[in-house]
Amino acid sequence: MNSLDEKEKKLSLALEKLKSFKISNQQENSLVADLESKKNQLEIEKEELRNKYELLKNEHEQLNVRLSEFEKNNFKEKTKQKEFTEKIDELNQETDNLLEEIDKWQM
Repeated sequence: MNSLDEKEKKLSLALEKLKSFKISNQQENSLVADLESKKNQLEIEKEELRNKYELLKNEHEQLNVRLSEFEKNNFKEKTKQKEFTEKIDELNQETDNLLEEIDKWQM
């Protein structure tokens, strides 16, 4: 009888362990499902961030092109302004020379 009682106790313990295992297994399944949900959300956010990054990257490239064009135009304008200033200086010098010549002829 003793062995039957021991077997029954062991069986009862094993059943209790199985019951508690199922509960913890369900908890683990719940945790796994929760983690899976969080993983999916993170993947969605990652994709959104990747899309935003691509948009920003394209915008950056467009701004660089516009900046380059602006710098070219600015350089051209400065060159034109410098040439114009040089022409004015030349004309002023010629005017001064002509005025000197006129003064010489008047004397």
